[in-house]
Amino acid sequence: MKIYVGNLPYSATEEQLREKFGEHGEVEEVALPTDRETGRPRGFGFVTMNDDEAAKAAIAAVNGFEMDGRQLRVDEAKPRREGGGGGRRDRW
Repeated sequence: MKIYVGNLPYSATEEQLREKFGEHGEVEEVALPTDRETGRPRGFGFVTMNDDEAAKAAIAAVNGFEMDGRQLRVDEAKPRREGGGGGRRDRW
């Protein structure tokens, strides 16, 4: 199951997420997207766990957890909508 982790502090690392979610089961993958133009973290990430029950337990336990002063928002990741993330609004 792929898990969405929002409201991450920009200082969050893959290792921190792997450790926190790993308390509830095996973590297969952690991804922290960065801004294409600046290379800076975007403030959210994804954690993939093989066991759905462990993933649900992790969601329940980590949702609302405070990391560096920010309360994490954690939920099952939703499939991406076709067309991607929309275009820039400053184009005519």
